[in-house]
Amino acid sequence: MDSAEYERKIAHRFAAFDQDGNGYIDRADFDAAAARLLAEFGTKARCDKGQALYSGAEAFWQGMAGIADVDGDQRVNREEFVGGAVKRLRDSPERFAEIARPFLRAAIDVAGGDGPAGSAPVAAVERALRVLGAGGDIAGVAARSLDADQDGRVAEADAVAAFSAYFTVIEPDA
Repeated sequence: MDSAEYERKIAHRFAAFDQDGNGYIDRADFDAAAARLLAEFGTKARCDKGQALYSGAEAFWQGMAGIADVDGDQRVNREEFVGGAVKRLRDSPERFAEIARPFLRAAIDVAGGDGPAGSAPVAAVERALRVLGAGGDIAGVAARSLDADQDGRVAEADAVAAFSAYFTVIEPDA
């Protein structure tokens, strides 16, 4: 991959976290993502699933800040994202996946409605991806690709693995 491709991928991944587009990833971005998911699926913030989603968002933010917020200002700029989150993800994708897992688990449960815990219908995952900022075509393809066993549902483990793989960005050849 060349430098231009690397920069494009980094910008896209950063934008996925920077939900409000202000140039920083911060707690408000994670709270906004949780609020949008709850609204999309008609889930109340004070119910068990809503509380789990907000707790997962907070844990994800704390994990992200812990690995990337170098200057301690409670926000992650693009430079910190590249130097912290992207580098550490490359070095330890399992750790990054574990930081994201509580949020992803709760998001899958919210999207799954009254279905079996730990998975959600492909169509619901597509809706969730759109709410979080993925384009329509991309959300559909991504949701279908997450259904590893083709049973019409996306399992938490598949979502976590795909999330980690997506955010692993290899540096361009020197």
